[in-house]
Amino acid sequence: VQLQASGGGLVQAGGSLRLSCAASGRTSSNYIMGWFRQAPGKEPEFVAAISWSGGSTYYPDSVKGRFTISRDHAKNTVYLQMNSLKPEDTAVYYCAARFGTVLLDSSIRYGHWGQGTQVTVSS
Repeated sequence: VQLQASGGGLVQAGGSLRLSCAASGRTSSNYIMGWFRQAPGKEPEFVAAISWSGGSTYYPDSVKGRFTISRDHAKNTVYLQMNSLKPEDTAVYYCAARFGTVLLDSSIRYGHWGQGTQVTVSS
């Protein structure tokens, strides 16, 4: 599956952004979608994951209650709605996919990656 992320930009603290990730190719198979982010000099950080059906989601405490992941099968697109953004959310955000049914937060378990989109939150 090929992934194309978009929607990043510059926003003030407290603002919102919605990232999109369009999938193409092997989209008829069950796959988990995830978002990760990486700030300069830091390891990749898990942000969110969603099941094939969209009925299960998984977030780390750092974004829980502020970020929402969703997917639209008709458009083969996954979204990450980010609200109440903080300067520490600044990073390059990547969408990723793994075939299977278990929501995982380890980047090495995702075999398909899109290009990153920069999110910058100013204070």
